[in-house]
Amino acid sequence: MNVVEASGLGKRYGRAWALRDCTLEIPAGRVAALVGPNGAGKTTLLNMTVGLSAPSAGAVTVLGGRRPGSPGALDGIAFVAQDTPLYKNLRVADMIYITRSLNRRFDQRYARTRLDELGIPLKRKSGKLSGGQQAQLALTLALARRPWLLVLDEPVAALDPVARHDFMATVLAAASADGVSVLLSSHVLTELERVARYLVLMSGGRVQLAGEVDDLLAAHGQASLEELALHYLRETTPEVTR
Repeated sequence: MNVVEASGLGKRYGRAWALRDCTLEIPAGRVAALVGPNGAGKTTLLNMTVGLSAPSAGAVTVLGGRRPGSPGALDGIAFVAQDTPLYKNLRVADMIYITRSLNRRFDQRYARTRLDELGIPLKRKSGKLSGGQQAQLALTLALARRPWLLVLDEPVAALDPVARHDFMATVLAAASADGVSVLLSSHVLTELERVARYLVLMSGGRVQLAGEVDDLLAAHGQASLEELALHYLRETTPEVTR
């Protein structure tokens, strides 16, 4: 099964194309990295994948053929946006209550246990948590929905190195222990090296390269995901971060 499948997918804002001619298949059971600089089209692709935006051209399906935004897709996909959206004036316990109330499937015991292990107080307001704790709260709420596909848009961009490491460790554990497929976008290549097994490389609103990381490394004679990505993006994307 493919968790994401796109054919000729495109998105236009006015006369400008944010994404063009995207044909892509991401198999289930992978931690897939969507890599590229700012403006590459990563967020546009993710927004159409989770049903927040409609294509201007082509089509995309998720979870083996479901339409993004349909009830079946919504039940099976959890999404954490770049700014880890939380209601800052609500307590952590209230965030659990709201998320449980808005979703047909939610593992409250998992959420409370995980937050307790992280030392995140249920009575504290979300806005009073550190950046790393807010990211972990958003991730915990997403995982407590027991999704088949976890979609993360630049999840570690604003975090310090320790918080980034802890966040990615949680993602990797969920993929390994629970079989969750993961699609995450980032331009911080070093954070993806140890977790990604599938790569989608984007620039200029187009998919430049896609496939299993090991196969791509072997085919292009590169020793690491970072080297492979920089090999393709160096000339056109100077803002790619090491």
